[in-house]
Amino acid sequence: MAATELRGVVGPGPADIAAPGGGGAGPQVVGGGGGGRGDAGPGSGAASGTVAAAAAGGQGPGAWRVAAETGPAPTPAAGGSGISGTGGSGSAREGWLFKWTNYIKGYQRRWFVLSNGLLSYYRSKAEMRHTCRGTINLATANITVEDSCNFIISNGGAQTYHLKASSEVERQRWVTALELAKAKAVKMLAESDESGDEESVSQTDKTELQNTLRTLSSKVEDLSTCNDLIAKHGTALQRSLSELESLKLPAESNEKIKQVNERATLFRITSNAMINACRDFLVLAQTHSKKWQKSLQYERDQRIRLEETLEQLAKQHNHLERAFRGATVLPAHTSGSAGSGKDQCCSGKGDMSDEDDENEFFDAPEIITMPENLGHKRTGSNISGASSDISLDEQYKHQLEETKKEKRTRIPYKPNYSLNLWSIMKNCIGKELSKIPMPVNFNEPLSMLQRLTEDLEYHELLDRAAKCENSLEQLCYVAAFTVSSYSTTVFRTSKPFNPLLGETFELDRLEENGYRSLCEQVSHHPPAAAHHAESKNGWTLRQEIKITSKFRGKYLSIMPLGTIHCIFHATGHHYTWKKVTTTVHNIIVGKLWIDQSGEIDIVNHKTGDKCNLKFVPYSYFSRDVARKVTGEVTDPSGKVHFALLGTWDEKMDCFKVQPVSGENGGDARQRGHEAEESRVMLWKRNPLPKNAENMYYFSELALTLNAWEGGTAPTDSRLRPDQRLMENGRWDEANAEKQRLEEKQRLSRKKREAEAMKATEDGTPYDPYKALWFERKKDPVTKELTHIYRGEYWECKEKQDWNSCPDIF
Repeated sequence: MAATELRGVVGPGPADIAAPGGGGAGPQVVGGGGGGRGDAGPGSGAASGTVAAAAAGGQGPGAWRVAAETGPAPTPAAGGSGISGTGGSGSAREGWLFKWTNYIKGYQRRWFVLSNGLLSYYRSKAEMRHTCRGTINLATANITVEDSCNFIISNGGAQTYHLKASSEVERQRWVTALELAKAKAVKMLAESDESGDEESVSQTDKTELQNTLRTLSSKVEDLSTCNDLIAKHGTALQRSLSELESLKLPAESNEKIKQVNERATLFRITSNAMINACRDFLVLAQTHSKKWQKSLQYERDQRIRLEETLEQLAKQHNHLERAFRGATVLPAHTSGSAGSGKDQCCSGKGDMSDEDDENEFFDAPEIITMPENLGHKRTGSNISGASSDISLDEQYKHQLEETKKEKRTRIPYKPNYSLNLWSIMKNCIGKELSKIPMPVNFNEPLSMLQRLTEDLEYHELLDRAAKCENSLEQLCYVAAFTVSSYSTTVFRTSKPFNPLLGETFELDRLEENGYRSLCEQVSHHPPAAAHHAESKNGWTLRQEIKITSKFRGKYLSIMPLGTIHCIFHATGHHYTWKKVTTTVHNIIVGKLWIDQSGEIDIVNHKTGDKCNLKFVPYSYFSRDVARKVTGEVTDPSGKVHFALLGTWDEKMDCFKVQPVSGENGGDARQRGHEAEESRVMLWKRNPLPKNAENMYYFSELALTLNAWEGGTAPTDSRLRPDQRLMENGRWDEANAEKQRLEEKQRLSRKKREAEAMKATEDGTPYDPYKALWFERKKDPVTKELTHIYRGEYWECKEKQDWNSCPDIF
C-alpha cells in the first residue's frame, strides 16, 4: 500500500503507464490530468507515504522515485488505423487526427507527427516538406483525456490542442506514445540541465541563487538541531515511561503508559520524516534552482529569437511578393523610353537590396495592376521614376481642369508600397501615437481636419431634423446623423495626416448643399481640432475633438474626447453628445479591420429628451449582426417613444413604440412584429465610388475634399505639400517634405517657449498661443472650456485678406 501511495507523491513515471487492457496491480494512469491516486497532487497518500519511507530507513521519497524511473516500461502495440510507428520505444508516431479549429469549421483532419519530444501537425502528409502548422514541446505539456476518443494537449496556456481520434484504441495508442515521449523529453532535459553550461546564468543570478541556498541550508540545520532536541527529550520520555512500567501499578495505568509510549515512538518517526523531507527539499532546490534560472534565460532568448524570426519572415514575404509582382505585373521596358534606365535601377534596388528592409511593410497590400486609362503605370514597388512622375503631374493637371467644371470623382490610385510595420510599431506599444513620427506610408491623403469634415457627408439628416415639429422625431434624425458619421470608417484603415498647429480646412457648399464648414487645429499637444458648420437650412454644428490613441500590440485604440453640439435655429433645441472608441485590430499580423464600441447619450438641453445609443463590439461568438447599433428615445420622464436599430456601416431604422396594457394592469412595450408596421428608415449609406478599393476607400465626398480650390486661406490643408505629394504617388518626396514641416513646427514651438521664458524673466505679460478663428471660452450649456467660432473667416475670404494667417507650410 505504501508503494502505491508513494507513486501518487512523485507522479507517474514510464512504469506507471500501461496500454489498455494491460495487467498491473497499481492504478492505471492515462494522461497528466484528472484526479485519483495517480495524480501528483497533495493528499493523504503523500503524508502516509512519507512517514512510511522514514520508518523504513529514513530515505524519503527519493528512493521510490528512482525505482519508478528505472523500472521497465511497457511497449505499446504498434500499428493501428492511420498511425505508424518508427521504433519499438513508442517515442515516434505519425498519423491522422482530428483537431478543433473553431466554432464554424469544428474538427478538421490534420496529419500529426510525434518525434524527438515534439508534436507537430500539417494539413496533409505532403505538406511536411515545406510548411509546419504548429508544434508543441511535450517536455512542458500536459496531456488530459476527455472521453473515449478525445484528448487535450496543453502547454501552459500558450498552446492548447483539442484532438480527437477515430476510435478509443487509436486514442490510447496516441496517449501512450505521447506520455512515453514526454517522459523521455523530461529525462533528456534533466540530463542536459545537469551537464549543461552555466554561462547562460548571469553572475547576479548566481549570487542570488547561492544566497538563497545558503539560507535554506541554515534553516535545515536549525531543523536538525530541533530534531536532536526532540530525539533527546523523546528518549528521556521513553526512559521515564519504562520506569513507570516497572513499578507496581494498576493494570489500567499500565495500559495508559503503553499507549503514551507508542505515541511517543510515532512522534519520533514523524519528526525524522519531516527532517528527511526538508533535506530532500534542499536537494531539490539546489538541483532545480539552476534549471529555473536557465529556463528564465531560455525564455528571454526565445523572445528575442521570435522577434528576429518575425522580422526575417517579413523580409522573406516582401521578397516573394516583389518577385511575384515583377513576374506578373511589371510592364515591359522598351529601350527607347525616356525613363527606362532610371526605373530599372529603382526596381532592381527595391527587389534585391536589403538596405531598405527596415522600411518595408510586410502586411502585404493587394497587388493591383494599374489601368491604362488612369494615366500612369508602376515600374516596380517604387514608383518615383521620372516617367511615372510626369504622368502623375499630367493627370493631376487634368484633374484640376476638371474640378473647375465639376467635383472630381477620382484621385491617383494608391501605389503598392512596402513597409516593415513591425520594425516601427514594436517600440510603440503603450505609447501615444500622436507623439511618434510615422512615415506617410501609413497615411491617407487627407488631414484630420478633412476627416472631421466628413461628418457632414449625410448633412441632409440635419436638414430633415430641422423641419420636424416633434422634438422626439427630431432626436431620431439627430441620432441617425450621429451614427452615419462612422460609416466612412469601415474600410478606412489608413490614418489621416496630423494637422500642423494653425492649419485650417474650409468646405464651402453653400450653393450646392446649403452649408459651409471651417476646421482649425487649435492645439498640438494634446492634438485638438475645432469645427464649426452652419447651414441656411436652419442648423449649426460645432465641436472640439481631442484625439488620444494607444497602441496595445494587437490593436490600436482611438479615443476622441470632446463634446459635439447641434443647434436648430427655429426651435432653439440644443443637442450634445460625445463620440465612441474606435479600435483598429490586427495591427501586426492579419488583415486590418475597424470596430466601434461604447455608448452615446444624446441630450436635448431644452426639452430634456434623451437618446441612448449602444455600439455593440464585434464578437466572433455572437449571433448578432456585425457592427450592430441599438437605441431608445425617451422623454424627460424616461418613457420610451422610439426604438432605433441598425448598423453603423449600413443603415438605421426607427420604430414607434406604442405602450400596450400589461398583465398586471401596467404598460408594456410593443412587440417587435407589431412594431414592423411603424418602421421608418432614417438613414442608408451611399455606395462607394467605382474602384474605391484603389483610392483608400474614399467616399464621393472624401474624393473632393483635397481637390484644389482657389481663394482659400494659405493655411488650408489643400495646400499642404507633403499631403499633395503623397496623393500624387510621390511618397519618398512626401516623407522628406513631412520631416521638413515637422521640423519647422518644432522650431516655432521652441521660439514661443523662449519668448515665454524671457517674458517671465522680464516680468512682462506674454500671451500664449491663441487660435486664429476660434476663441477658447466656457460653453454656456456644458460649462466646459472649449473653442467656439468667433467669426470673420468668410469675410476675410471675400476680401482675400489673409495677413493674420501664420506661415506654416
